[in-house]
Amino acid sequence: MATQSLYRRYRPRRFDELKGQDHVVRALRNAVINNREGQAYLFSGPRGTGKTSTARILAKVLNCEKLKDGEPCGKCNSCVSIDVGSSYDVLELDAASNNGVDNMRDLIERAALGNPGRHRVFILDEVHMLSKPAEAALLKTLEEPPEHVVFVLATTDPQKVSETIRSRTQHLQFHLLPMQELKDHVKWVVADAKLTISDDAIDRVVKLGGGSVRDTLSALELAVASGGEVDEQISLDEFIEAFIDHDPGRALAAVGASVQFGADPRALTEDIVRNLRDLFLSLMAPELVQLPKERAEIVGDQARRMGASSVVRAIEVLGEVLIEIRHAPDARLLLEVSLVKLTRQNSSTDIAALMSRIERLEAGVVANRDPTGPITRPVLVDSNTGRAKLGGRATPLVVVPNIASVAAPASKPASTLASVPDVVPDQKLESTAVLSDEELKRRWPDVVAAQKPMVRALYSAMNLTDSRDGIITLLAPSDVHIAKSKEHLEAISMSLKTIAGKKIDLNFVVGESKRGRNIKQSSTELIDEEIEEPVDLSETTKVPKGTRSSPFDDLAKSFPGSRIIDDKK
Repeated sequence: MATQSLYRRYRPRRFDELKGQDHVVRALRNAVINNREGQAYLFSGPRGTGKTSTARILAKVLNCEKLKDGEPCGKCNSCVSIDVGSSYDVLELDAASNNGVDNMRDLIERAALGNPGRHRVFILDEVHMLSKPAEAALLKTLEEPPEHVVFVLATTDPQKVSETIRSRTQHLQFHLLPMQELKDHVKWVVADAKLTISDDAIDRVVKLGGGSVRDTLSALELAVASGGEVDEQISLDEFIEAFIDHDPGRALAAVGASVQFGADPRALTEDIVRNLRDLFLSLMAPELVQLPKERAEIVGDQARRMGASSVVRAIEVLGEVLIEIRHAPDARLLLEVSLVKLTRQNSSTDIAALMSRIERLEAGVVANRDPTGPITRPVLVDSNTGRAKLGGRATPLVVVPNIASVAAPASKPASTLASVPDVVPDQKLESTAVLSDEELKRRWPDVVAAQKPMVRALYSAMNLTDSRDGIITLLAPSDVHIAKSKEHLEAISMSLKTIAGKKIDLNFVVGESKRGRNIKQSSTELIDEEIEEPVDLSETTKVPKGTRSSPFDDLAKSFPGSRIIDDKK
């Protein structure tokens, strides 16, 4: 006789045995205690998190003869028959293999029949696999079910369930377990079952389980059968880090090791794409990432370092590989070629590769700019629900630092003091610690570089000459330039308050602009960074001095016979 698997042996049979789903247990238990149980539930979540087990517990609770505090006794005839799968009160149906309209009609006919217990519970697993006609047939019964019938629909992909069905159910979402809670559960199972396994093997088992209790116990069973040890396996993080570091050797070594451990090239490609999808969601909609908290933080960090363009490009390239690999004579070679292509993007000139290179340059600038890390935008909040909007993530604000400030001239021209308004933006900004005047002076180029093109152009033409007592002094080319810059004080104030942590005033002074030297220096730095071939400065030409006319001279030439009365107004 075959030995019962660990995940079946330790399947929860009471609400208090259900791990990591306290919010679900609380909702169902209170509903039963107060006699307010619903007639249709939708349980959604990753595999192995207890959806079907919870449905069976709910069925026992609804029919238990000795119910106490919302928990089944587990000893009455109803509870025992449900545990062994012989109860007439519970009908389980796998919608993946019974997804036709005839199957639904048969289920509806059974719903109208009587049963021994107080309630008849229909459990439909993988309900998102139902065909459209089957959904339509089920919908009418969900709208007006018999009083004694309760439907429990379970799915790993609730987005594929039609909105009409979801609107007629109470939707409860199941979560993956945190690593530490899962580890504690594995240790309890090891002790209770008297298994022999090392602590290091337990850590690897928990990592392989990925937050799923069922997957973790299956990995534990395999480890025990292998002598209490888990063979080292290549982590998918190796491929992600190879993409980030642009290291084709590391990617090829990971492929070789994975194949040596028995991985199929096609299955390995699918796993890499699945992992890349988590990175993509981490950037675009973190609330859709179905990973334990610890793992989600690692994936989020990888996604930020890799960049959205690189992630999308990798998914596209490997997606094409999955199509071609079916007819390829050597699937491994096709995968290796695609990985080399993704890790050596410097040799590629397509738009996606160029965008990835730009993102890497920007990410490198941010990383070297300040050890405190990039500025963070707040999470977007839906005012109606008070919850984070879909896709309302906190993303790094990429800023490119400008050249250091140019010293002010010896003579001090007339100045105009402009107080930056105390702007309260629509979204609450996170401020860093209050900065000193010197630190604020050093961070000023970041403030300018983070603005929109028009604002950035205006303030880049001015040089910061002093930062003292919460006042920044800027050297501007003219009064007209100052007036135009003041129109955008609101945009500057938001960045200033975010970085400085306090209100900052701007003092504009009129003087000779030295923007030309800054532009020349910035251009030289970009050329050195992007172009491998050296620039021969002898081939450049210099503009003769004294040939440049002022705007007022050009205006006078346009109107012969006119003269400038006062160029200061």
